Amino acid sequence: MGDRSNPSVLIAGSANADFVVRAGRIPAAGETVLGGDLAIFPGGKGANQAVAAARAGGAPTRMLVALGDDDMARMVADSLTDAGVELDIRRSPRSTGAALITVSDTAENAITVSPGANADLGPGDLNDLGGIAWLVMQLETPLDTVSAFAGVARDRGVKVMLNAAPARALSKTLLAAVDVLVVNEDELAVLVGAEGSIADRLARTGVATTVVTLGGRGACARVGEDYILQPAFVVMPVDTTAAGDTFCGVLAAGFADGLALAEALVRAAAAAALVTTRPGAQSSIPPRADVDAFIATARQHDRDDLAAYCGLGPAAS
Repeated sequence: MGDRSNPSVLIAGSANADFVVRAGRIPAAGETVLGGDLAIFPGGKGANQAVAAARAGGAPTRMLVALGDDDMARMVADSLTDAGVELDIRRSPRSTGAALITVSDTAENAITVSPGANADLGPGDLNDLGGIAWLVMQLETPLDTVSAFAGVARDRGVKVMLNAAPARALSKTLLAAVDVLVVNEDELAVLVGAEGSIADRLARTGVATTVVTLGGRGACARVGEDYILQPAFVVMPVDTTAAGDTFCGVLAAGFADGLALAEALVRAAAAAALVTTRPGAQSSIPPRADVDAFIATARQHDRDDLAAYCGLGPAAS
C-alpha cells in the first residue's frame, strides 16, 4: 500500500462526477433558467479533499472510496491517481456518485448530490491504518460509517478531522472522537444553533479544535480557550466549487507535515482562494508551488473586520 515511512493522510469519503452548468443566476424554486454548455468534472467532497492534500505536498495521501463500475468511476479514479493519491477502492453495484451543479455569474453555486456508490461505503471497510497520521472524513457517506471509522481511528491513535458537510446534527459520541472539526457558518448553526456570535458558537461544539470557514471573510479557529483568525486572501472569484474542500485537504496535509494550526490555516486559505479563480472542482486545485508563489505576493482582507464579524476584539491572533 505504498510508502509508509512518512506520516500519511487518509481521506475516507465520497467521490462524484460533477455535472456543471453555468447560468446567469441560481434558479429559484419552480423556475427554469437557460445556462451554458454542460461540463463534466471529477468531484465529490472526499475526492476533492484527497486531491488537495496530495497537491499540497508534505505528506503522502491515500483515499478509501466506493465506486461503481462505470465510465464515471474511471474518470474519478484517473483524476485521483494523476494527482498522486493512492486508492483503496470498494466496488459497488450502484452507479458512481454524481452531483448536479449550477454556477452563477457571481461565482455562487447550488449543488444536488446523488450518492450512488458512496452510500455503500460500510463501517467494516476501514481495515488498514498503517502509517496514517490523520483520517479525514465528510458527511457524503453513511453517518454510521463515519462514526465507526472515527472510533477505530481514535482507538488506534490516529487523529481525526471531520468536515461536517453537508450539514446535519451529529452525536456527542462522534464529536468526542474528532480532533479537528471544520464547518462553514451554516453547518456550524446546524450543529450548535445560530444564537450568539461566531466565537460563542465555536465554544459550543464540544471539539477541542474547531475551524469555521466564512467565505470571502476568511476563517476563525477555536483551540481550547483561544481563537486564531485567518482573513481571506483578496481574489476575483470565478467559481467557488471545491474551495471548502481544498481548504480541508490542504489543512490536513499541513497537520500531517507538522505545521502549527496558524501556519496550516494560511496555506489552506491561500489554496482555497486560488481555487475560486479557476473553473471546475479538482481541475482548479493548485499545486504546492502555486500556493507558495501566491502567499508571497497576495494581499489579505482586514483582520479587524474579521474579528468584529466573529465577535472578537482586534487583539485576537
